[in-house]
Amino acid sequence: MCGEDEDGPSALEDHLYSTFLAHARVLLTEHGKRKGQNADAAAAYADELFAAALTRARNDGEAAEEDDRYSRMAMQALVFARLAGFMASHLALSDDPLRKVMEAMMHGYSEAEHMEHGHDHEHDESTGHFGHRH
Repeated sequence: MCGEDEDGPSALEDHLYSTFLAHARVLLTEHGKRKGQNADAAAAYADELFAAALTRARNDGEAAEEDDRYSRMAMQALVFARLAGFMASHLALSDDPLRKVMEAMMHGYSEAEHMEHGHDHEHDESTGHFGHRH
């Protein structure tokens, strides 16, 4: 395939994985700085769970063979999406779970895109990373 080295990942896959690592490092550093500062127990829990999942994803990727790191990251995105769908299917429809899952997914997507375009990572302090008020 064009752009792929027969002995390893393509240059694009290598770039995407490296970008993931850089963005994960920024988010986890910010998380460490905020840890214990959030008075909203639900938001603090959500932030802790996000950081734990991101740490696990990063560590599992780094533990994989270099040629498998990008495909592992791609698989992780699908697994987390599946988990979000499974959990959302058990919520009351009045909570509009699909909308909340989609909003959270789009927030994560735009957050990475924002970071990719060289902007400092910042988020609305009134809603944090998970769409609920602090």
